[in-house]
Amino acid sequence: MMTDPIADFLTQIRNASVAKKDKIRIPRSNVKARLAEILHSEGFIRGFNVVEEGPQGAIEVQLKYDNAGLPIINGIKRVSKPGLRIYVAKDRIPKVLNGLGVSILTTSKGIMTDRDARAQNVGGEVICSVW
Repeated sequence: MMTDPIADFLTQIRNASVAKKDKIRIPRSNVKARLAEILHSEGFIRGFNVVEEGPQGAIEVQLKYDNAGLPIINGIKRVSKPGLRIYVAKDRIPKVLNGLGVSILTTSKGIMTDRDARAQNVGGEVICSVW
């Protein structure tokens, strides 16, 4: 039984990039699709496709490496867990590595990066940090 699909998604990305995999497939959910979208727009992954298969579909994430073959994602960490939710006010949104990384939050205006949340003046639940 999977209790935290988001943590599972992040772990698969972490493990696949360490193993130098080209791409991974994970069961689709709207939250995971949005996370993949943010990782892509922030330049952490090459891209992603939503694949229609089975009852829920899947997301295929293409991982990204630098010229030396090192993964672009140095770290990806689940912040708010089902057993311990971490909520922040708009003026307490954490900076990851002084802005080199990105926090992803779920807010009343949808899932967005820490930068967007500050711009839109909303706080929310910190899903994860990527650097």
